[in-house]
Amino acid sequence: MALRKLVLRPGVNKEVTRYVDEEGWADCDKIRFRAGYPEKIGGWQRISSNTFLGVARALFNWVTLEGQKLLGVGTNLKIYIEKGGVYFDITPERTPSGVSLTDPFTTVSGSTTVTVTDANGGYINGDFVTFSGASAVGGLTLNGEFQITYSTGNTYTIESSSAASSSASGGGSVTAKYQLNVGPEFAVPLVGWGAGGWSEGTWGNGAISTDSLRLWSQSNFGEDLVFGPRGNSIYYWDATNGLTTRAVELSTLSGASNTPTKQNFILVSDVSRFVFCFGANTLGSATQDPMLIRWSDQEDAANWTPSATNQAGDLRLSQGSEIIGALQARQEILVFTDSALYALQYVGGTVVWGSQLLSTNLSIASQNAAVFSDGITYWMGLDSFYMYDGSVKNLPCTVKRHVFTDINHEQIEQVFAGSNEGFNEIWWFYCSGTSTTIDKYVIYNYEQNIWYFGSLARSAWLDTGIRQFPVAATYSNNLVTHEDGLDNNEGSTGSAITAFITSGEFDIDDGDKFSFIRRLLPDITFEGSTADSPAATFELLPLQSSGSGRNDPLSEGGSSSGTVTRSATVPVEKYTTQVNTRVRGRQLSIKVQSDSLGVKWQLGAPRLDIRADGRR
Repeated sequence: MALRKLVLRPGVNKEVTRYVDEEGWADCDKIRFRAGYPEKIGGWQRISSNTFLGVARALFNWVTLEGQKLLGVGTNLKIYIEKGGVYFDITPERTPSGVSLTDPFTTVSGSTTVTVTDANGGYINGDFVTFSGASAVGGLTLNGEFQITYSTGNTYTIESSSAASSSASGGGSVTAKYQLNVGPEFAVPLVGWGAGGWSEGTWGNGAISTDSLRLWSQSNFGEDLVFGPRGNSIYYWDATNGLTTRAVELSTLSGASNTPTKQNFILVSDVSRFVFCFGANTLGSATQDPMLIRWSDQEDAANWTPSATNQAGDLRLSQGSEIIGALQARQEILVFTDSALYALQYVGGTVVWGSQLLSTNLSIASQNAAVFSDGITYWMGLDSFYMYDGSVKNLPCTVKRHVFTDINHEQIEQVFAGSNEGFNEIWWFYCSGTSTTIDKYVIYNYEQNIWYFGSLARSAWLDTGIRQFPVAATYSNNLVTHEDGLDNNEGSTGSAITAFITSGEFDIDDGDKFSFIRRLLPDITFEGSTADSPAATFELLPLQSSGSGRNDPLSEGGSSSGTVTRSATVPVEKYTTQVNTRVRGRQLSIKVQSDSLGVKWQLGAPRLDIRADGRR
């Protein structure tokens, strides 16, 4: 029989069975499609050995007037500005003037744990505090920044870098400056036995946490940064004060008037630089309205008092129960509520900004689940994908069931989207199964209109923009540049990226006869590899039974695999010409995989030497 050329449909389809999808691809990891053919994705490289504290949930880059390329990094514990691989802590202080304490420290001989007494309260476990003016107590001088390890009542504990030489109380006149309260790493309520600390809740029942996931929104106001965590105040970092200066609350700036004290999302408009707060407190009240939008005066981040001589104002949306997020699109700001999509447009006059309802009966997974790319907005909902290109549409998805039956809906707030415009891709990252950390991704390629997916632990993403490569945050507390090299260089030493793709099952005569495969002629290129002998494994996976038991392979069928390598004695463009096999089955799928350092590959159209081999 003539050689059979395998040309399969691009993209992965998980909406049908493998046998139905015999002309397509059924499974993959760490691959993408270029011109319709699968290839291994690019590697990643950490930007430096420096690390930050906490899990990063927000990345935002901009350029100052002096040409400095800065990157805001918001974690559940702090907010930093990264420059040149160094992370500068700009976390605001909620008590910038400091709290005066007298003899607040109690030490225990031989222990690094120090108890601090502060009846003012306001601190929680994990918060950071900076002490100054302290005198020695128990052989320790406790000036500097510390993290609160446990708090109860009017006291909390910190850990010293060395053990106390004696048990004592003292410290003299101490000034304590507390930073913004920290947020949780994930959004699962703590319920049940042992969930709460001592004296919290009913014994045996634990405590219920009502804290939501710590999510940040950031925008540049010129060369400065305006930002805030969801449900908190607005903060401002002035670039002229330098990278070692902390941000301050917006209300403390000169000329500040009626600045919001609560907000769920912050954005600075491209048109005339208005600062927007979504889900803000109403003017003159501390009560937060989750459907209220407020904006500052034009070109003035601090003035939020509407008057006849400025353009500050507000409006309230009606469709939905809360505003989830917003993004700047082309000539409009898109606002997502939990059930509708609105567009804000600058109209000037006394109205200033007008709203238009674009669509209802839709959803969005989280405030970071939408992204604007190539003139179109894409987002993930609670059970569907959407796009907006002038009208709202459901985005057909061939992996929809695979994603939404596996996603951890208790961690839906962690979902985030990112574009990879160099490859015409939209990425969504999510927690799968019962995972409380992000471990999976799904990709939509809008140029080829196809989908594929894989496993990867990331907590935030930022496309190239002003940088050469996309940047992502890892759970190793650092940043990596993607599409940078061929391997996993997240740590101090590189490791191989395992990438594979598996086809659907194809057959001869609809599975009526067995087929025998004696040769595989691979069609694969290793162009761009850095390894001396780059390799990929081709595996033929036969299925022998028919009917309901077709997924039970018979022992005589087995499987066969062969390694395709570039010969060191032939030109780079020449590869293994054939692999001899002895595989028999009614249906067959093919898997291509690489797991070595320095390998890059793209699959073409392999050929199989197949002949009919009877019915038995």
